[in-house]
Amino acid sequence: MDRQPLPVIGRRDASRPLAAPGPKLRPVAPAGTVECAGCGRRFVAARFEKHLRVCPDCGRHAQVPALIRAGQLADAGTLDVIRMDLTDRDPLGFDDGVPYPSRVAEARARTNLDETFVVARAGIGEVPAVLACMDFGFLGGSLGSAAGEQFARACDVAVDERRALVAVCTSGGARMQEGIASLAQMARCSAGVVAVARAGRPYISVLADPCYGGVTASFAVQADVIFAEPKARIGFAGGRVIEQASHDRLPEGFQTSEFLLAHGMVDAVVERGGLRDAIGRLLVAFSRKR
Repeated sequence: MDRQPLPVIGRRDASRPLAAPGPKLRPVAPAGTVECAGCGRRFVAARFEKHLRVCPDCGRHAQVPALIRAGQLADAGTLDVIRMDLTDRDPLGFDDGVPYPSRVAEARARTNLDETFVVARAGIGEVPAVLACMDFGFLGGSLGSAAGEQFARACDVAVDERRALVAVCTSGGARMQEGIASLAQMARCSAGVVAVARAGRPYISVLADPCYGGVTASFAVQADVIFAEPKARIGFAGGRVIEQASHDRLPEGFQTSEFLLAHGMVDAVVERGGLRDAIGRLLVAFSRKR
C-alpha cells in the first residue's frame, strides 16, 4: 500500500521571523527624559530645560508653564508674582459628566496655579514691567471670568505703577463652561489694554503655540508690538472649521506665525532664546522716547 504524503498545514515563510509569544510590550521611556513632539527624539529633561524647551534638533518650541515662562523673560532676581483673590463663577451650572467647579479644582491641583494667568512684576532690560503669562495646561489656557480679572488687574498695575505690560498668550479661546460671561472677558481685557495705551505705557504681546479664539480676537493682537514664536499656530477658528465654512482649501502653512508675518499680522517671529533681549531692547527704546 502506497503511503500518501501528509498535507503541509500553515507552512511558514522562512523569510519572516516568528512572532514573540505573549502581548506586545511598548518600550518604556527612560526616567528623567522628555520626548520632542516634533521629531520624536528623547532628551534628558535637564538638558531640555536648559534649551528653554526648544528641541536642539528640529527647533520645535514646546509649551512652557506660565511661571517658568515668566522666569525666562524677567531679569535675574526681579520676578515678583502678584497674588490675587479670585472669585469663581459657574453661571450655567455646567456639567458634562464632571461638574465645572471640579474641573477647575483639578486644574489647580495639577498646575499649582489659581487660574490661567501668572501675573508678576519684573524688570526686563532693566525697565519696570508687568508680566501676564498664560498657561495652556490650565484648562487649555481658556479665558474665563477669573482669568479676565487677572489680566484686567495686570493692566491696572501697569497704569498705577507706570510699568510696561508684556503678555504671553497661549490659549484655546473662551471658556465655554461660562457661556456669555466668558465672551464678555474679551471686552473687559480690551478695555484694560485701552487704559494702558491712554496712560502712555508700552504693551508687547508674545503669541505662543497655540493661540486661538477670543484671546486672538482681543488683547493678544492689540499690542504696540506683536511677537510670535516660530511655527506657532495662531488664529480665531481652526483651519478645519474655516475650510468647511468656505468650501475651499487653505494655503500651505495657513495660521502659522511665519504665514501671519508675511501677511502683516505679527511684527516679528522670534525664537524663544532671543525673546528677553528683543523685548528688553524695545522697552528701552520706548523709555528713551518718553
